[in-house]
Amino acid sequence: MKVIFLGTPEFSVPSLNAVLESGNEVVAVITAPDKPAGRGLELKMSPVKVFAMNNNLNVLQPSNLKDPTFLNTVKKLNADLQIVVAFRMMPEELWNMPPLGTFNLHASLLPNYRGAAPINWVIINGEKETGLTTFFLKHQIDTGDVIEQVKIPIGDDETAGELHDRMMLLGSKLVASTIDKIESNSYTTKSQSTLVSDPDQLKPAPKLFPADCEISWSQPAKQIHDHIRGLSPYPTAFSILISTQGKKLKFKIYRSAMTSIKANEDPGNVIIDKHKLYVACADDLLEIKQLQVEGKKQVNASDFINGLQNMTAFRLISN
Repeated sequence: MKVIFLGTPEFSVPSLNAVLESGNEVVAVITAPDKPAGRGLELKMSPVKVFAMNNNLNVLQPSNLKDPTFLNTVKKLNADLQIVVAFRMMPEELWNMPPLGTFNLHASLLPNYRGAAPINWVIINGEKETGLTTFFLKHQIDTGDVIEQVKIPIGDDETAGELHDRMMLLGSKLVASTIDKIESNSYTTKSQSTLVSDPDQLKPAPKLFPADCEISWSQPAKQIHDHIRGLSPYPTAFSILISTQGKKLKFKIYRSAMTSIKANEDPGNVIIDKHKLYVACADDLLEIKQLQVEGKKQVNASDFINGLQNMTAFRLISN
C-alpha cells in the first residue's frame, strides 16, 4: 500500500517506524512547520520530521491544511491509506481522500477520554486502567468507528510521563496490527456508541491550562497525589510557597508519595522531619519527593531541605 503518515511529537515516532517496518511505501510524512525554540529562537524540527529526514522520506509541512496547493500535492501522491498519530484537526478534504480511509491512534479507550490530554486526565482522575484505540476518522473529533483496542493497567505511583512512554511503544504495535488488518481486509469496526452503556459516565480529556495545574491542599491526599503524577513531568502541578519573609514563589511538584500519617495541621502547612518533606492535606500528610522552586533547579526533597539554611518555616497556599 501507499501510505501517508501524519504526526508531530515524540509519541508519533515509534508508530512511523512501525509503518516503515510494515513493508508498505510511505509516500509522504505530514508534520508541523518548524518552530522557533530556545533562547536564540532558532527554528526547531519536530521529532517526526527529524526521523523522516533520517530515513529519506518525503516531508510536507503545511501551515494551512485547507490550502488547495497542499491538498492537490497530497492528492497526486495517490495514497491508499493515511495514518494519524498525535496530529492536529484535519479537514474532511484531507482525511476523506484515500480509498482505504484515514485511521487515528488515540491514547485512551474510546469513547472515554476524548480530547487532547487523555494520558494526563486518566491519572488525574485516579483511573486504574486506560488503553489505546485505533479508529477511522469522521466529522466529529475522536468519534469514528473503532478498529482495535488494547487495555493498559496504570501503576499506583506511575506518572503521566512514564505512562506516555509505555503507551508510545505499545501504540506502535497497535498501529502495525491495524495496518495488517486493513491490508488484508480482515477487520470489523465497532461504533463507539456500542462500547458504552451510559454516555453520562464518559469523562473528557480537554487541553490542560495553568488553572488545571494549581494544587488545592484542602483536597484528600490521594486526590492531590493523582493530580501531581498526572501532570508530571509536564505541564507540572504547582502551588505558591510563602517564606517566613513573606516572599511568594512558584513551587512545582514532580513526584509525591502517599502516607498513612494523619494531618494535624491546616491544609498547605509544610512539615519537615529530618530529610523528609510533608504537606498537610484534608486528611493525611503527603510526602513530596521531587520539586522545583521558582528560579531554582529541580531537586529531591532532601536536597531542598539541605538548602533551606535558616528558612525552617513556610507554607503553601491552598487555592
